[in-house]
Amino acid sequence: MSTFNNIPICLSFTIILKFYSCFLFQMMNNTQVMSQPLFNTCPNTTTYEPNSTYQSSIQILLSSLATNATRPNGFYNSSANNMVYGNFLCRGDVSTSDCHQCVTTAGIDILQLCPQRKVALVYYDNCILRYSDQYFFGTPDQNLARIILYNTQNISDPDNFRPILGSMLDDVATAAANGGSAKKYATKSANYSSFQKVYALAQCTPDISAASCNTCLRDAISNLPSCCDKSQGARVVFPSCGVRYELYPFYNDTATVFTPPPPAPPQASSTPPNSSGGDSDKNRRISAGVIVAIAVSAVVSIVLLIVVYCYFRRRASKKYDAITDTKDISDISTVESLQYSFGTIQAATDNFSPDNKIGEGGFGDVYKGKFPSGQVVAVKRLSRSSGQGGQEFKNEVLVVAKLQHRNLVRLVGFCLEGDEKILVYEYVTNQSLDYFLFDPERQRILNWSTRYKIIGGIARGLLYLHEDSRLRIIHRDLKASNILLDAEMNPKISDFGMAKIFGVDQSQGNTSRVVGTYGYMSPEYAMHGQFSTKSDVFSFGVLVLEIISGKKNSTFYQEEYGGEDLISHAWKHWKNGTPLEILDPNIDTESYSRQEVIQCIHLGLLCVQEDVEQRPTIASVVLMLNSYSVTLPIPQQPPTYFFLSSRAEMMKQLGIESDKSTSNKSIPLSVNEVSITEMYPR
Repeated sequence: MSTFNNIPICLSFTIILKFYSCFLFQMMNNTQVMSQPLFNTCPNTTTYEPNSTYQSSIQILLSSLATNATRPNGFYNSSANNMVYGNFLCRGDVSTSDCHQCVTTAGIDILQLCPQRKVALVYYDNCILRYSDQYFFGTPDQNLARIILYNTQNISDPDNFRPILGSMLDDVATAAANGGSAKKYATKSANYSSFQKVYALAQCTPDISAASCNTCLRDAISNLPSCCDKSQGARVVFPSCGVRYELYPFYNDTATVFTPPPPAPPQASSTPPNSSGGDSDKNRRISAGVIVAIAVSAVVSIVLLIVVYCYFRRRASKKYDAITDTKDISDISTVESLQYSFGTIQAATDNFSPDNKIGEGGFGDVYKGKFPSGQVVAVKRLSRSSGQGGQEFKNEVLVVAKLQHRNLVRLVGFCLEGDEKILVYEYVTNQSLDYFLFDPERQRILNWSTRYKIIGGIARGLLYLHEDSRLRIIHRDLKASNILLDAEMNPKISDFGMAKIFGVDQSQGNTSRVVGTYGYMSPEYAMHGQFSTKSDVFSFGVLVLEIISGKKNSTFYQEEYGGEDLISHAWKHWKNGTPLEILDPNIDTESYSRQEVIQCIHLGLLCVQEDVEQRPTIASVVLMLNSYSVTLPIPQQPPTYFFLSSRAEMMKQLGIESDKSTSNKSIPLSVNEVSITEMYPR
């Protein structure tokens, strides 16, 4: 009877496990964002003219690819006018409708990601699409691009995992290469532990030979140890082939559909029924088995529901890193589609005409430009003698290209040709904050409502950098000249050349290369090279006091306040109970909220405290700005010794150059004063 009683329990557990496996896979499929490209490349070696025959040929080609995207094998080669050649490959398990959707989306995106490029490739989770002015059909391509994506979480038992994964990848590569001309695609799963499986996939374009497919896949697999040895998941993709593995079923494998075994045939009994109640005992035992099976099934259901919930919570928090490598530009390939030629920039700015000059950045001049499409941009041309080299330039490109927030300036593109390093930003109508704030006439335009909006916008932009973007980013050069104002006077943080990128769990670091601007740098950073998110908070506090007073901290002592810097001036009035004395007299007394002004002064003084730990986080600042009911802590005295020491002596001690101020009565300029010094932390 024990055998009979165990059947419902094991069968129920298997059915439930299979049900939740299918449920889990379906949820993952439903949460995929197919419309987001994972990678694109478009080398700048060959371009075409707008409205040219080549452009119309690309349109014909993309239309042909989209039309044929419902083919059963998920692959198609096509050409147009013997000028442009292209194809697409959908992942082997993707349905024809999803393949068609992916290819259609790719055809639209690739023209935006790679404008006027004769060679282009865009890669999605479900498909890859490419075109070129060179015939490439039937030829494996491992040169145009190598795409590596990997899970940043590691395997707990890599020594046990490696041989299992190696065997699986070898098997799927062999199976895919031998898949025939219809579809060179294979998948496999294996038990990695008692409770976990690993899933692998390999695929080639069907137009290459079995030998070429095998070679391409082996090349892809050979990249995994160096980049992703202990990763829980990774993929290596070339234009002609790709491999991938994960610890979850990322593909639709119909072979795993569960079919319950047929019921066991009744067994003949050699013992006659017991007329005195044996059948009744048997029925009671069967009922007990059913009850146990139901109870166990219920427990397993609850456990698996918890597992599914935890799994998706964990999946939602996972971060994937990408490694990309193209033939032409390696370090900045992820933003290569934003690259402009130097000739295009020259034409847009009328060869950098002085009439188009709108500002002077810390590393060069800024010009207004206009592209043939009518788009107006701000062009930052880095001076060859500036302190910013290739690394800072690439840093700014890589950082800004990934940032999307209404209070951060948007990068339109860049140019990197020879010694020329140029950044192209969205054009912000009202230039920078210092253009208004420190000019006796223009500062009248900034009423209290506008200044309060600017303070809040800067705080929200900084919050995005510190906590809400993919990585923690410390700006390190937050100041009035790096705050741009749009047509509605909304602030946008700009100039990320000095930005420091941290991991999500990192919040501070040290450097021997102190960069920034006198008057905005926190004491621990200027004196010891220690920087953190609280360094930005200090700079934000200085900005707040400048916005309220209309005075510049670094030059405040030169005026009628007898060597007293702005922070010390604000602190003195705070301690004397007269904080409103620092308010810009240009602000109409009837147009501001007394409570808002005092609250902002309070916040500014909290941000510029000497003790790093006492300064609030920017998240706390945003909360305080948005709520009058929050009780603000009492600020401690700011580091007056840092600012009250002889300006010349301190600048000599730190190696920081004096602020320069230029003006041109015919051209409104924003002067972005950056100083760089090499020093060793003490």
